[in-house]
Amino acid sequence: MIAFAMMSNAMHDLPIESPKQYQIRVQGVVDPSWSVRLAGLHIAVEHLPNRPPQTVLTGELPDQAALHGVLSALYTLGNPLLSVDAR
Repeated sequence: MIAFAMMSNAMHDLPIESPKQYQIRVQGVVDPSWSVRLAGLHIAVEHLPNRPPQTVLTGELPDQAALHGVLSALYTLGNPLLSVDAR
């Protein structure tokens, strides 16, 4: 019962239905032409020395359902997820 109360309070701190800025980092290259299919996020590819390339997607998503859609599309493309940062 206590865990439920703590989880319930935590959910109020981060509403799932509000817009947020996100930075999503995946391994590999996502072509910038996918921006439209990925909720209009800005796509930048980083080529790091002695490492595989990484793609960084940044921008605002209207809610966590949209975030889920973007993550699902990236999974379908076969790009391993490295990080998701909400700002």
